[in-house]
Parts: sequence; structure tokens; C-alpha cells
Amino acid sequence: MNTQPALPHPDADQITLPNVLTALGDQTRLAIIGHLSRCEGIGMTCGQFTDLASKTSITYHVSKLREAGVVNVTPEGTRRRVTLRRTDLDTRFPGFLDSIITSTRDLHIDGFEDEPNEPAELSRRDP
Repeated sequence: MNTQPALPHPDADQITLPNVLTALGDQTRLAIIGHLSRCEGIGMTCGQFTDLASKTSITYHVSKLREAGVVNVTPEGTRRRVTLRRTDLDTRFPGFLDSIITSTRDLHIDGFEDEPNEPAELSRRDP
């Protein structure tokens, strides 16, 4: 099994609103957040976003979200699991993440499926 070193993430108290807003100022990153919100319990792998953009582009966008403290990226062998940092963001900016997720519901990008590639029973659905 290929083990990758842990990636650097900002501590919760280092997450700043300007950095988060900058990271979320891109339509592709907003689409990633929208899809991650539907799979909050399990997250998604970077490979599940390749319908959105090239692997290199997805790596770049996920990196920007990680550096801002919006997502957590955990190596799993040769893949990387991406999850929202909901607890940290809700503590720092109460209600902010839910507002962002709500804004992504109507966001459609050509070539990107409306549903993530995870079993429906594992996906989180907001009312």
C-alpha cells in the first residue's frame, strides 16, 4: 500500500474569513463544496470530481480549499479523501457554511453530474 504523508491544514483558529471567501470565489470550488455537502459523512475522493475538470485542475482547486481551511484532505493509499471541515467552519463562522451550501444548489456546470457517485443511502440530503 502506498502511504502518502499527511497534508498541511490550518488549525481551526487559523481559518480566516478572507481566505475562505477567496477560496470560495470560484465556481468550480463552489461546485465541489455543493457535492461534498451531499456526502458529509463519508466525503469524496478527488477522482470523483474528474467530470468537472482535469485531474490537475481538481488537484489545484482542492488544494486551495484545503489551504483556506474549508476542506480536510486525507490520503488513503493512492487516493485522497476530501471532507468538509464543518465543525471548524461552524465554530468560526456560525451559519456561513450552510449559506454557501444553499447557494450551490442551483449551480450547474457543464459535464458535471448533479449527483455525486456515492450510494444514495450514504449521501446526506438537506431538507
